[in-house]
Amino acid sequence: MSKKIVVTGIGASSPIGGTARETWEALLAGVSGAKTLKYDWVENYELPVRFAAEAKVRPAEVLDRQVAKRLDPSSQFALIAAMEAFVDAGSPEVDAERLGVDWATGIGGLWSLLDAWDTLREKGPRRVMPLTVPMLMPNAPAAAVSMHFEARAYARTVASACASSTEAIVNAYEHLQAGLADIVIAGGSESAIHPITLAAFSSMQALSKRNDSPETASRPYSIDRDGFVMGEGGAALVLETEEHALARGARIYAEIAGGGVTADSYHITAPEPEGKGASRAVELALATAGASAEDVTHINAHATSTPTGDGAEYAALRVVFGDRVDTIPVSATKGATGHLLGGTGALEAVFAVLAVAERVAPPTINTTEQDPAIPFTISDTPIPLGDGPQLAISNSFGFGGHNAVVAIRSV
Repeated sequence: MSKKIVVTGIGASSPIGGTARETWEALLAGVSGAKTLKYDWVENYELPVRFAAEAKVRPAEVLDRQVAKRLDPSSQFALIAAMEAFVDAGSPEVDAERLGVDWATGIGGLWSLLDAWDTLREKGPRRVMPLTVPMLMPNAPAAAVSMHFEARAYARTVASACASSTEAIVNAYEHLQAGLADIVIAGGSESAIHPITLAAFSSMQALSKRNDSPETASRPYSIDRDGFVMGEGGAALVLETEEHALARGARIYAEIAGGGVTADSYHITAPEPEGKGASRAVELALATAGASAEDVTHINAHATSTPTGDGAEYAALRVVFGDRVDTIPVSATKGATGHLLGGTGALEAVFAVLAVAERVAPPTINTTEQDPAIPFTISDTPIPLGDGPQLAISNSFGFGGHNAVVAIRSV
């Protein structure tokens, strides 16, 4: 690829912080966002899992009330993260037809859909909100962001489960390379802490059931890991060509050096056993970055804390890195944030950007006894990366066999 694509703004609303900087500082401090849920529906439905990682700052505390009431929470988080990222980028002046949005969600307006269903059953069709469909549609977050910023180049949506927002960032990289925009707001958001998702994920044995210790429930690579913790929130990155960023005097965090997207085409929930699709996504990301496996100095792993998923990712990375995979500093940040589903890739891309910019790999918390079959180099405290050039990869893998990897280089 001929153009250098850089990150000039970041934003986030997560279970451990209301902004990107607050989230990063909490992550480095080893804070967990998982808490016991204090809602009547938890007891009413007798849910087997009674905790999750809710966003630390509720959208109502940030958004104007009239704006918020027309948006599903997934769109509210999108707007909050995008607004922060755009201000962080210096609120650049850009022609509306040269400003694009690449957004993502795994599920979309779940609360709007199911609240409307409850209203229909209990009160009848006349009481269903007129804006129900615009609020529940998966492209609503992208639309909300594009309308707020009057972004008219395009507003595209990816829905590839837990790989969604990493794929959106890869798309943004490609769209800038193709000259479709001068600036792109890329990211993802999700708000799916709901009885139906907690019940469904529990039924498939995907969630941790450590109700007695929510803060330590997500324990990537621990030999006693038993599932992920549901999270919510959103994250955004402002991307542009280096030429455009320098021309306007923008601060540059890091370079989006490349990306890879593949499909397992194997099973709706299980990863391909030999990691062929995942490893190929890593190889594609490095190839577009003009880099080799030897250049990688940090990995932000998908690492959901599920019994099979963590091992499958290790196997895939071993295909790419060989024995060196055990020596590269790895961060499994879902131990702190929980799993934001369609928003998780964007949040972890923000972490990888800050990791290479500040030369420090975030800690992996709650790993009580590391699984000997997954001998990554991890630590429960931040790992210094050194002063030299840094190249990180951030991995996301989703139900349906979706794989997305983004390569991020220091500047």
